[in-house]
Parts: sequence; C-alpha cells; structure tokens
Amino acid sequence: MRFTPINPKIDSIPKADYVEVVDLWEASVRATHHFLPESDIQFFKPLILNQYLDHVDLSCLRDQAGKIAGFLGVTDGKIEMLFIHPAARGQGVGKRLLLHAVQDLGAREVDVNEQNEQAVGFYHHLGFSTISRSPVDGMGKPYPLLHMTYSL
Repeated sequence: MRFTPINPKIDSIPKADYVEVVDLWEASVRATHHFLPESDIQFFKPLILNQYLDHVDLSCLRDQAGKIAGFLGVTDGKIEMLFIHPAARGQGVGKRLLLHAVQDLGAREVDVNEQNEQAVGFYHHLGFSTISRSPVDGMGKPYPLLHMTYSL
C-alpha cells in the first residue's frame, strides 16, 4: 500500500472506520512487534476491534485520499495506542500524532513494550523518560513494559 501525501489535519475516527484501524494496527504490529507470536496477534485483534477502540479518544492522520496513515488512542492523560502504517513510516505521522497527544490532549504517560526498541527510541527522542518497568504486560503476558512519562 502506498500513501499519497499526508493531510496535516488531525481527524477523528468514526466507528465505521474501525475495521481499517484494526487492519492498520495489524500491519504495524507485524512490522514492529517481532516478539509477538501469531497466536497473540489473533488474540488481540478482536479485543481491539470490539472493546479497546471504544474506550479511548481516537485521532488519526489520513493521506490525501482519505486512508488512515496512523492513529492514536488516549485516555485520562495516557497514550494507550499509537500505530503507524508501515508504508507511512518516516513521514512524520508518529511525531505529529504524539505532539497532538501531548499538546492538545494533555497526555503525559505511555507504556511501551520493552522489546519494541524502535518505539522506545521514538518516545525517548521526543521527550519521554522511563520511570519504571513491569515484567509483564497489562494482560499478564510475558512482554515487559516500560512505563514512561513526558519530561520536556
């Protein structure tokens, strides 16, 4: 999939776009979460579609054709989701969404899979610091989380 130039306007995500969001989530996870087995990707996919998306304030950046290039989910000052389509990486989508979360939505916290080194570096580069670590994720799975806070 190729994206046309990214529209700089932050957009909301209606429920009608949830399937596109989950497809983007899966593509992003497959590109960055090499530590996840297929069974866990399939485990999380329906949870995201049927539960998680309804519990966050969703924002996205779309390309000029209207396709979602990246999305963000924030709840109570915490970034719960930030995923970029692999074809849109390196175009400033993640940075723009993160700045929206911090500047416009007041997000100051994020949990990041320690094994996703690209994401850890991304958050450190944009002003987040690791404050603690958990040996398992929120579901009790053996994926250590780094608890980070915005420090700029």
